[in-house]
Amino acid sequence: MNLFKTLVVASFFMMGSQVAFAEQPAAEQYTYGSHLDIAKVIHMDPVPDDVCGVVSLQMTYLDHQGQEHIMQYSAMGNGCSNN
Repeated sequence: MNLFKTLVVASFFMMGSQVAFAEQPAAEQYTYGSHLDIAKVIHMDPVPDDVCGVVSLQMTYLDHQGQEHIMQYSAMGNGCSNN
């Protein structure tokens, strides 16, 4: 009987984790000329200080209708110095 209870609990946990993953929007790739409707920025990846080159970053934001978006974009790392 304990095995049955364990399997039932595990199946509910797995279904709940699938729902959580399904709710997250897919990342959209930023391109020059992309129309951005940003009402509120929720999170932005920090630009790394130890990379000298182009890095891929993400920004999570809400549009004016309250829908969450994830935008993937490129930026230059801050690790370059002109000594």
